Amino acid sequence: MSTHLITGAGSGIGSVLARRLLERGDAVVALARDAGRARQIAADLPGASVIVGDLAQPGRLSWALSKQQLPERIDSLVHVAGVVDLGDVADLTAALWEQQLAVNLVAPAELTRLLLPVLRVSQGQILFVNSGAGLRANAGWSAYAASKHGLRALADALRAEETAHGVRVTSIYPGRTATPMQERVHQQEGQAYDPARFATPEAVVTTILTALDLPRDAEITDLTVRPGR
Repeated sequence: MSTHLITGAGSGIGSVLARRLLERGDAVVALARDAGRARQIAADLPGASVIVGDLAQPGRLSWALSKQQLPERIDSLVHVAGVVDLGDVADLTAALWEQQLAVNLVAPAELTRLLLPVLRVSQGQILFVNSGAGLRANAGWSAYAASKHGLRALADALRAEETAHGVRVTSIYPGRTATPMQERVHQQEGQAYDPARFATPEAVVTTILTALDLPRDAEITDLTVRPGR
């Protein structure tokens, strides 16, 4: 049985991943932003453990984790959580830039730093659910794309640093996926939302599991997933 720590397990891709892992008998530790959200995730994911840490305040993650019981072994750390606010550079406020960079980039870096010692012991895997926006930036997507381009750089540098410790690092770049975040994006774009047009969270999770389950003599470094419709 492997142990997986997942951010963003409360909905979308993270929720489906947590369920799939629990169903096959693995242990799941979900990170929730506050105590109320933790109770909700625990009710939605029977069998999962939940810890609290607010990704919007990465500087407080060390303190938050020090007050809680973490598993002695972690086989994978999967970064799924993210936030998005669209807008032209001329319109985006510093607060919106700071929020997206904090949750999408700085918090994954800090959480990874805090958990690296235990991941090195288990020779585990760190997987970043990035975005197509991490490969190219379109009009209106500057802050989100910048955070995701930064996440790609984080993963690439981390991989080069941690190979000697036996830690694998993977970036997954999903295209548009039928999740609550995608519905929010459509609201911001002023477009009608039709989930049938996009990849399902289940399809993206299958690619994540492929990377996690790969034999130790190989490593998927980067994997792009696009809607097949």
